Amino acid sequence: MTLLQKEYNDVAYISGPLLFVNAASDLAYGAIVNIKDANGKLRGGQVITVSDQNAVIQVFGETRGLDLATASVSLVEDVARLGVSKEMIGRRFDGLGRPIDGLPAVVAEKRLSINGQAMNPTARAKPEEFIQTGISTIDVNTSLIRGQKLPIFSGSGLPHNELAAQIARQAKVPGSDEPFAVVFAAMGLTQREVSFFTQEFERTGALARAVLFLNRADDPAVERLLTPRMALTTAEYLAFEHGYHVLVILTDLTNYCEALREIGGAREEIPGRRGFPGYMYTDLASLYERAGVVQGKPGSVTQIPILSMPDDDITHPIPDLTGYITEGQIVVDRTLNAKGVFPPINPLPSLSRLQGNGIGKGKTRADHKNVSDQLFAAYANGLDLRKLVAITGEDALTDTDKLYLRFADDFEQYFIGQGDQDRSIDDSLTVAWGILSKLPQSQLTRLSKDSIDKFYGEKMDEMWRGGRSMSM
Repeated sequence: MTLLQKEYNDVAYISGPLLFVNAASDLAYGAIVNIKDANGKLRGGQVITVSDQNAVIQVFGETRGLDLATASVSLVEDVARLGVSKEMIGRRFDGLGRPIDGLPAVVAEKRLSINGQAMNPTARAKPEEFIQTGISTIDVNTSLIRGQKLPIFSGSGLPHNELAAQIARQAKVPGSDEPFAVVFAAMGLTQREVSFFTQEFERTGALARAVLFLNRADDPAVERLLTPRMALTTAEYLAFEHGYHVLVILTDLTNYCEALREIGGAREEIPGRRGFPGYMYTDLASLYERAGVVQGKPGSVTQIPILSMPDDDITHPIPDLTGYITEGQIVVDRTLNAKGVFPPINPLPSLSRLQGNGIGKGKTRADHKNVSDQLFAAYANGLDLRKLVAITGEDALTDTDKLYLRFADDFEQYFIGQGDQDRSIDDSLTVAWGILSKLPQSQLTRLSKDSIDKFYGEKMDEMWRGGRSMSM
């Protein structure tokens, strides 16, 4: 609802992107305002602090050219809102929800607060349905469940953008005819990255079922704080108003947190760990906790936040706090990437805490969990033997040890390193059995005899080997 405008002319001072206005205690936290300069030029802004003395406003853009004596502030809306509609699917928007695809503005069916509404914990349904990403390492070892929040931990220079685009292109709920959509929000993108995502979504046809919010690196930092909330508001609308299963991909949360730190510095707040605001945990939780399934409603919101860990440090505040809030992590590995393996996901430090809820008989396949455990154990053993070989050489290994060593190589080359293939869960399990079948049956202690009798010795189709020969 647009309110009657009231002007506030007592601007006390300007600090970076912040405007301090006296005698404006009646402004509400989160309200959207217009700031007018002496030439009549308008800038947008949002109220971020209100006290008896003044209100603090984040300006959407530069504050250069604003003069304390002539600047005025007028209320536009009581809270930041986004006009939403089903017609947003297939469209591209900037970080503030404005169209950037050359098409007309969306005719809104509703205008919703971007802060969302708290989800009653008693109304949450248990996440139990498998989402297929088409990526073997995720689907088999770190399964994504509908309603889950499962972050990807990456690093500078690693191909998380390519991974995000592949997930957005391939993700689906297998065996379901319910509508599925992807809401993709990218923060702090370079122009090259904007072009990559735009071209990738259009080239593959993924845009037809996606909504894109693209915030560029040269956009004001405050917009970066609004972009994920715009995306999540759109996702909640599609999920709970129209019954869509929505996968929300947020990248890169590190850029979001850097913007949070920048705004905190401008507000002269007392910094917490490594200069980040002490409330960063609460702020991130306000994003992550908007995933879930609601009892009695057919739709769902599932989240894959992506963050690049500074200096590959998993104890850094951003991945550390993210790990406390979310339900596991998918780790992109620099060593695998250096070998040319794509997607370079390391299953050993990766974890999906809800995996057991959504896999198994009647959901994926009865042998899924046991195959995952066996792959994990055999790969861990193979990596340990690699370290031993570096010290003693292969001559010190037994014949079985040499098979585990070879297993680790094949696992990385054929299972993890699938390239841009889109594998169903059955395809991924077929590849897994093909590699496991190179180990003696006596070593497959995590697998049942029935599964071994049924699948042991299974041959991988040539396409799952990328056309490379592999003796069984």
